[in-house]
Amino acid sequence: MARTVYLRQEIPIPENVRIEIVNKKIKVSGPKGDIERDFSFAYNVLIKLENGKVVLETFFANRKQKAVFYAIASHIENMIIGVIKGWRYKLKIVSTHFPVTVKVSGNEVLIENFLGEKAPRRAKILEGVKVKVEGKDIIVEGIDIEKVAQTAANIEKATRIRDKDRRVFVDGIYIYESGEAE
Repeated sequence: MARTVYLRQEIPIPENVRIEIVNKKIKVSGPKGDIERDFSFAYNVLIKLENGKVVLETFFANRKQKAVFYAIASHIENMIIGVIKGWRYKLKIVSTHFPVTVKVSGNEVLIENFLGEKAPRRAKILEGVKVKVEGKDIIVEGIDIEKVAQTAANIEKATRIRDKDRRVFVDGIYIYESGEAE
């Protein structure tokens, strides 16, 4: 098994972002808020601040350790984008058989009259995520990409149809766009 002797990646820090690193716990602060994350599980990755950049280093990394190294780099970049611009997922409400009503109630999305069901289906909204219903669109926004994506997945999963032909029953709520918020 081949090992890479030395890996180094530098992530530039934009002017309006502050990053604090204490024992592999990273706190990224920006105009939209703060995100904190713990990378202490990555015993072979060094994370430090150097000349206005976050520097990641690892030595003698095998394939799995390189995967962890690049995943941490991507997480830090996503945190920086999150505190500057934020993240947005867009979902489309598709209803061919029954008119569906979707509304936000506290920390849940209520989907009423889905396939004519009496009881509303519920999807959990994670902390720090905002959900808006605009006509046939649902917009999920926040600064933490993982919480935004999980909330969108919860909404999509709440309307999953089982035991029916998917070609006939296309009803549901589907993610059609994801990325940085403007």
